Amino acid sequence: MVEPHLRGIPVSVQADLLGINRTSLYYKPQEPNTEDLTVKAAIDRVYTQHPEYGYRRITIWLRKYEGVIANHKSVLRHMREMGIQAIYPRPNTSKPNPENKVYPYLLAGLKITEPDQVWSIDITYIPIRQSWLYLVAILDWYSRYVIGWMIDDTLEIGFVLATCERALKNAAPAIMNSDQGSHFTNPQYTRLFLDAGTRISMDHRGRAYDNIFIERLWRTVKYEDVYLKQYETPREARVGIGQYFEYYNNKRIHQSLNYLTPAEVYNKKGL
Repeated sequence: MVEPHLRGIPVSVQADLLGINRTSLYYKPQEPNTEDLTVKAAIDRVYTQHPEYGYRRITIWLRKYEGVIANHKSVLRHMREMGIQAIYPRPNTSKPNPENKVYPYLLAGLKITEPDQVWSIDITYIPIRQSWLYLVAILDWYSRYVIGWMIDDTLEIGFVLATCERALKNAAPAIMNSDQGSHFTNPQYTRLFLDAGTRISMDHRGRAYDNIFIERLWRTVKYEDVYLKQYETPREARVGIGQYFEYYNNKRIHQSLNYLTPAEVYNKKGL
């Protein structure tokens, strides 16, 4: 890490040693526009309830029910920055990297009878006061137990891989399910699970609820924690969401689990 006068070494020399441009050290990123953050937060609320909505319907919803005036082009731009898109059939306007394999959906009609039979993974947008973050989580379908999670301020693949690596240190699922997003078709991601003996499953394009349990998890996390707490800083969000997941796994009872907690079911103390 470059510091102004580390052991008497000038910043210019430290930059040369690290192979980085000295001018980049003095760059201060522009603070996000307050109006943009307001629109993003509103989009997130709508999308959390209606992941099947595209940018045009969200634009109308914002104007009609949220009192947020934005044109459809700006809503589309925000959604791209947030890393979200409607999950419904759309024209094939972009080609995926042909080197990245898309795997078939393996969960149709599958009876899930035990922990670690099926995990799923997804990324969601987390609004904070003056910026935003991205949350990745891995969920066990049988128990609804959150196997692992991590927050980052960019959509680079590193935090996804780190979350997967930590989860795989404790167990490996028979099947790992995700959407067809670029993170999850990336060979760095798929290789982690293939090497662990896991089969890869990916949602059908246009099937809004193939990954239904993690969609429900996002709604639960946001309505029971994120929207209520309105976190100010990244650190506050990490601490608060970490505390919420601790509660979710170990204390929050689920009607669908016969009023047991995810931890009780995952650790086979119930059901």
